[in-house]
Amino acid sequence: MAQATQEFGDWPLKRLMTEVCGSGHKSADDLSRAQATEAFERILAGEPDPTTLGAFWLSNRWKRNTPEELGAYVDVMCDRVEYAEPDADPVDCGANYDGKGRTAILGVAAGVVAAAAGTPVVVHSGDRVPTQKQDAYKHVLDELGVHTELTPGDSADMVDETGFGFYYQPAFNPAIDDLFDRRDQMGVRTFVNTIETLTNPAGASVHLGSFYHLAFAKKVVDTFVESEFHDLDRVLMFQGMEGYDDVRPGYTKVAEWDADGGETADDDETGSEGVSFDDFEIETAEYGMDLEEADLAVDDVAADSAEITEEVLAGDRDDAFADAVAVNAALRIYAREDADSIDDGLDAAREAIDDGSAAAVLEDLRAF
Repeated sequence: MAQATQEFGDWPLKRLMTEVCGSGHKSADDLSRAQATEAFERILAGEPDPTTLGAFWLSNRWKRNTPEELGAYVDVMCDRVEYAEPDADPVDCGANYDGKGRTAILGVAAGVVAAAAGTPVVVHSGDRVPTQKQDAYKHVLDELGVHTELTPGDSADMVDETGFGFYYQPAFNPAIDDLFDRRDQMGVRTFVNTIETLTNPAGASVHLGSFYHLAFAKKVVDTFVESEFHDLDRVLMFQGMEGYDDVRPGYTKVAEWDADGGETADDDETGSEGVSFDDFEIETAEYGMDLEEADLAVDDVAADSAEITEEVLAGDRDDAFADAVAVNAALRIYAREDADSIDDGLDAAREAIDDGSAAAVLEDLRAF
């Protein structure tokens, strides 16, 4: 990590823990935006010693970050991101970078199907990111023979040429990539695992993500509202398998937020408390995804996911994986409002598979 060469304010991490956030989850205070901004600027400059940095990350973990803190952390990070916006306005899919270890990664196939149906999609990840260091988007694409270690400009061109784009974290977000060793030594997730998924490297106006509990979806929406950098039009999130952006089978929740109309007439609330935030429940069986999570388990996540992707896109599978890919593609199409409902998105997704359009996008990606 780079040595600190810049001037900071009055809040080194040790003082923040002593006076603000380090007294435990019941008595700790939250950081102000200014304090959180300075803290993360110090971290990215390599200023704190490893013990202090680890303690600060843990103190944030046990007290739980507020949207104001996360918004500040996001803005400090985004100030260092190399953005490359394609001409298309894609759906931004930033699944957990530390990956999955039990079930197939469906987002590549779903994103390609959505792209074939006319909904451009961007995915982004690193390479074996702590703490789990499991398979993510990059590893499935590598298995498929798609180039992944691209410059941000090349990633934007990929979106415009194929409808689907991959952005590689070390290329567009080197400041976070430089924290790899420190994060690896921690052994537990930190707020960095949350904010790196919110970089939105293509400058998309729609974000698609996942959550374990609805409270996290609300926190993500409120983080985007608190961010001074991001200016999203829409967020769609759902309960995902292994925390990834593959919808959980069965009875599950979906949350959506639109920036338009985000203030109520009575209390001027925005974000998750505004009238434009809604959550509802779906049964995936009603959309043809009548299966259990165990039905989507694989032995080798990267290799098996790539094989499943290729076979589904070619129309060679008519099983649980094919149904799951179609539903996940439908959610991406609906997220961008290219379909008025998930049902309409599902029709578009199945048509893109049946007429060979999805397989053609995959071939375009391999040729890029």
